[in-house]
Amino acid sequence: MTAIRQVAVQGDTPYTIHIGHGLLDDGALIGRHIRGRHVLIVSDDQVAPLYLDRVRAALLAARPELQIGAHVIPAGEASKTLDNFGQVIQSLAELGATRDACVLALGGGVVGDMAGFAAACWMRGIDCVQLPTSLLAMVDSSVGGKTAVDLPQGKNLVGAFHPPRAVIADTATLATLPPRELRAGLAEVIKYAAIRDLRFAQWLAQERHALLDGQADVLALAIAASCEHKAEIVARDPTEKGERALLNLGHTFGHAIETAQGYGAPGSDNLIHGEAVAVGMVLAARLSAALGMATERDGDALAELLGAFDLPTRIPDGLDPAALLAHMRLDKKNSAGSLRLILWTAFGESLIVPDVDEAAVLAVLAAG
Repeated sequence: MTAIRQVAVQGDTPYTIHIGHGLLDDGALIGRHIRGRHVLIVSDDQVAPLYLDRVRAALLAARPELQIGAHVIPAGEASKTLDNFGQVIQSLAELGATRDACVLALGGGVVGDMAGFAAACWMRGIDCVQLPTSLLAMVDSSVGGKTAVDLPQGKNLVGAFHPPRAVIADTATLATLPPRELRAGLAEVIKYAAIRDLRFAQWLAQERHALLDGQADVLALAIAASCEHKAEIVARDPTEKGERALLNLGHTFGHAIETAQGYGAPGSDNLIHGEAVAVGMVLAARLSAALGMATERDGDALAELLGAFDLPTRIPDGLDPAALLAHMRLDKKNSAGSLRLILWTAFGESLIVPDVDEAAVLAVLAAG
């Protein structure tokens, strides 16, 4: 097992992000964060066949007294529904989970959101340990305690802030990640460079081939750097009342695209989350230039960097700009009925902009 990198998330509910190779087989590490004897492992039907039995065996070897249940959902964003959330809750009930029980979120962002929300709601809040198996989840959704499910009207509209007890990111799982999912995760890595770290962007461009090839040591560095950026912001603003919103660069546009496409199932032509965020970041940069806040050159540089990682940079064909704008109006970052977007003044320098002119947004959407 290689050295474990650790990132501390400070604040009212501090916890540690553990990053390393082979951590899903470290039952002692995982078990250290489980206070009681009831454990529910939540996973999906793509991840569970690969890792669920291994995690269960590792845990029982370290903590034989544990009572471990499992709940497996279909893979994909389309599974992040209130109905499936209710089924996770039912599994906790069947397990007899007590107040010191723990939910293990074994999977990508969908599993992490669903499992975390169930943990937030069962008996008004039990522990959750995030075991992310996708790059996107390791650098973004597993960190910070955002949990939610989707509605047909929009993404993540029903949820709660519920910080995990720990995040344990086993980089060995990235070897089984489909290339498309790896690239989607890299979009969220690039986001950190776009919002606050031009030097990180330069490093990503330099290490592009190693990252796309899945070289473990380089990916671990990218994950740790991304988590450090997010941890610093989350510690200051755990419930997104201020600067944490900066982490959503491109997400309002991206969520609108995902909603308009109906959260397509795995294997469909619909954009997955990281891809939609990539497009959204370019749209945010274009809008910043249109509003006179930034240069077109920086937007072109961002599009070029994303394109170098084989990520989309334009809105998919067939989506109606007016419908996308309507979805954007439902975004949680809006206030008093007006659009509130994350834009930028230069590469690495982002800001929260209230009362954004809808006509300008519609023009950018229409241009694609």
